Amino acid sequence: MAKVHLNQFLEAIRGGVQGFIFRQRPDGKTILSGTPVRHRPSTRKQKAHQERFKQASHYARWAARHYPVYAQLAAGDPRWRSPYNFALSDWFEAPVIHRVERAGSAVRVQASDNIGVSAVRVSVLDEQGAVLERGDAVRVEGDWWEFTSQVQGASVLAEAWDLAENVVKMQAPTQPPPSPQSIL
Repeated sequence: MAKVHLNQFLEAIRGGVQGFIFRQRPDGKTILSGTPVRHRPSTRKQKAHQERFKQASHYARWAARHYPVYAQLAAGDPRWRSPYNFALSDWFEAPVIHRVERAGSAVRVQASDNIGVSAVRVSVLDEQGAVLERGDAVRVEGDWWEFTSQVQGASVLAEAWDLAENVVKMQAPTQPPPSPQSIL
């Protein structure tokens, strides 16, 4: 890879010419490299990943223009990542639910994501898994979300979404299981 200093006439050159690729960096510098060479056909796993990447790229092009959070993150990034890069990473990384707690009528869910959790939904379930109550939780502080339940069930199902519509679920019992000593 070579850095190229061009005159004004050739400053905006991009693309490929005779086995060479010209790329423009965000800081305005032009990079010259060779064209990639494929020596063997892609495997099924590689083709599946290429398809996933195509879907992620389609989402990232759209989301970089429609969600200002990606532009805000890119503006403060010293590594020249664009809003597209942040949207792409958000598509590939689902949120994580760390903890689900029940204290009285309040259900608290701790969930995080590489960009941010956009919504949390809580469902209160009976012993057979039927939904007794469902509703959206409200962010209270940091990564914590809270939902106030009107019913007492056997378990709680928490679902967390990010902007890329990745969803993760975690089911937790309402009451902790009895300790072995309390059974005796």
